[in-house]
Amino acid sequence: MSIIRYEQIQGKSLGFYALVAGLGAFILAALGGVYFMEHNGHWVTGMNNRIVWGLPHVFALFLIVAASGALNIASIASVFGKKIYKPLSRLSGLVALALLAGGLMILVLDLGRPDRLIVAMTEYNFKSVFAWNIILYNGFFVIVAVYLWMMFERRLNKFSAKVGLIAFIWRLALTTGTGSIFGLLVARHTYDAMIMAPKFVVMSFSFGLAFFILVLMSSYQWSNRPLGDVIVNRLRNLLGVFVAATMYFVMVFHIGNIYLAENNTVAMLLFDIDSIYTKLFWYGQIILGGLIPMALIYHPMFKGNRSAIGLASLLVLVGGIIQMYVLIVGGQAYPMELFPGKEVLEGYGTIVIYTPTLPELMLGLGGVAVAIIAITYLVKFLPFLPESLADEVADPHHQK
Repeated sequence: MSIIRYEQIQGKSLGFYALVAGLGAFILAALGGVYFMEHNGHWVTGMNNRIVWGLPHVFALFLIVAASGALNIASIASVFGKKIYKPLSRLSGLVALALLAGGLMILVLDLGRPDRLIVAMTEYNFKSVFAWNIILYNGFFVIVAVYLWMMFERRLNKFSAKVGLIAFIWRLALTTGTGSIFGLLVARHTYDAMIMAPKFVVMSFSFGLAFFILVLMSSYQWSNRPLGDVIVNRLRNLLGVFVAATMYFVMVFHIGNIYLAENNTVAMLLFDIDSIYTKLFWYGQIILGGLIPMALIYHPMFKGNRSAIGLASLLVLVGGIIQMYVLIVGGQAYPMELFPGKEVLEGYGTIVIYTPTLPELMLGLGGVAVAIIAITYLVKFLPFLPESLADEVADPHHQK
């Protein structure tokens, strides 16, 4: 591989400032939504005593899961020795930290009492998976920051592989912990399956890589830097594998529910044509977020088409948010079995309809905007991007 030179982007164009202004508007709208919810109380949201994790939590967990997956490119380079991905390692670490920061911002601002976070950080209940995740999130920030330091400081480059291995193990633990939040909730038949842990790991690979591809392609397009087909095609094929693996775990999870007698009623909700969660699952998660991206990636008609790759990545992200919505909100909407063997005719025995409000949506989108604006500013002031990723630079065996 040729010597890779890293350089900041100029960030002086009208498009750059328009992007920053647009993202800033979303962040201000999110803060306005937070103020409205905190000032009036959470009764102004679509949440209630049954749906306590609403749309903000959907966005927050989506970003946190994607953050782990975004580091996958750096892990492939340092842990598995794939040198072609090494020039992308700095950007991979940056995207991971930015996504995690956006996700945690949403979580903190959706607490109702953000000051209570101090209690969660100082008084740990080690029997709680939530306490584990606070440690995992904070540790991820520190480890990835050190990992980036090792990559930036030439004298410390020799240690980057060892720190990269630690980061790789830690991010697997982080995503496993996030999935375990649901897998260990035995009171809800819609969760209660430890396959949630590996399922979240695979989901993170898919969501994080899709976000990384969009950041990479847009950064090089807007800064007029060469980005060769070798890198793009490698990432495209990798995304196809991760999307297929995610669909496999989803299929196994639901087939298992259909097979188990105690979860059979829950599983049949996927075939209830009157349910909004059924429509979101089939049309949003499976078709829009799975089958169409795989067609855009693997169909010969779209071979070498970068617009198709970008669209596939975008659809994976949209499908991922829908998948998290079906999982989190749909899982709460189904009533818990409070009286085993009995049928509840009124009240709690029905499926809840949850309608998100505008402040909730703006808070979720604000977290995404925080992640993107952090990436935008940091690539302007620090050398995260190689000057060139042309085929002859990225691939030593490239032939014109």
